[in-house]
Amino acid sequence: MNEKLINLMADLMEEETIALVKELIEKGENPMDILNDARSAMEVVGKRFESCEYFIPDLMMAGEILRGISDIVKPLLEKESGSAKKGKVLIGTVAGDIHDIGKDIVTFMLDVSGYDVLDIGIDVPVATFIEKIKEFNPQVVALSGFLTLAYDSMKKTVEAMEAEGIRQNMKIMIGGGQMDDEIRKYVAADAYGKDAIAAVNLCKQWIGG
Repeated sequence: MNEKLINLMADLMEEETIALVKELIEKGENPMDILNDARSAMEVVGKRFESCEYFIPDLMMAGEILRGISDIVKPLLEKESGSAKKGKVLIGTVAGDIHDIGKDIVTFMLDVSGYDVLDIGIDVPVATFIEKIKEFNPQVVALSGFLTLAYDSMKKTVEAMEAEGIRQNMKIMIGGGQMDDEIRKYVAADAYGKDAIAAVNLCKQWIGG
């Protein structure tokens, strides 16, 4: 674990973080170790947001830094593991909810784990979920939400998938700050993932990899 990298990223020092990542890569650091440190830093950012030390613009900056690291490290991981993708995952934050830090971390971890991930953003209407699912044809749909109002949006999204006749062809996971297994039952999803690692493990269980 590289504490310097974690602290720089958690403190939102974008230029310094990216410079250190490049330096570590040049020194032969394992790309997966860098990603794990980035994930740890994002967890710190999440806790600071929950304690009102950080606000929405800070989360956006953290996401920007995460994307910068991903752009550097992903090509190296793909080179190591080959370009073949393990399966398709569509992810989005449901209607009425604009939180994306958890979604971004899950997207990041699924992506670097070899899955073809389509992130359709935040505050996604039910109709857009249906449209994108039909276009992308994923094996897994991940519904993200932080607020309690996300419960009903998730439920409506799953109901719309059933009404469109596409629900039985895929697995659905939910995740986010207020989510648990009781909410999973309420929205009729297949599983609840408490963090990004759980989301990756669910995809491995459902579609391999």
